[in-house]
Amino acid sequence: MNETAVYEARIELIDFVIEVFWDTPGEAFVERLLGGEVQLPDESVNAPMDEGFEVLEDWLDEQAGRDPVVVQKELEREYTDLLVGPRPPVLPHETHYRDDTEFIGEGLAEVEASYGAAGWSSPEEYPEEDDFVAVEMAFLRYLVDAQRSGREETVGFERVFLDEHLTVWVDDFVEEMREEADGGLFLAAALVCQGLVEFENDIVGQLG
Repeated sequence: MNETAVYEARIELIDFVIEVFWDTPGEAFVERLLGGEVQLPDESVNAPMDEGFEVLEDWLDEQAGRDPVVVQKELEREYTDLLVGPRPPVLPHETHYRDDTEFIGEGLAEVEASYGAAGWSSPEEYPEEDDFVAVEMAFLRYLVDAQRSGREETVGFERVFLDEHLTVWVDDFVEEMREEADGGLFLAAALVCQGLVEFENDIVGQLG
């Protein structure tokens, strides 16, 4: 796989996780999923990502032939019950999983400082805090896209962000998703997220 294809694959994987967790998965995204338009890796990547796509394939098999509008409404309810609440069983925020920071306190400021150092900020209209899984994935996408454009300094920003943030909490997030999610799309995306962090960690290690 050439360099261009590697960058495209990295961004496609990040986009998949963002699409699932940014908000209730939209109807257009669900239609693409059920229509087979979302590309799955042909080869093994790493254990969590492989498992994530196995879970996704099983879920897609269960949805075969179903109306995407109906599936989207079911996902909307599941997303709300699992991640929004009231009193959701899973809080996919970095500071929720860390013992060394306060929830929506010092830890959030540290996440935002990482964004600012790299010249990025989250969309102002987004309702979740900046340590939400989809926001951190959006920042990762920004860094990978910047690397594709030749901004080599962003490799260092990614290295620090992985070391100090994503790798610290993603495993605990996935374990909680295993306990609370009944298989399906959201567990699949959490596992892909975990595998993606591992994959990116390997890549920046080679680049650095």
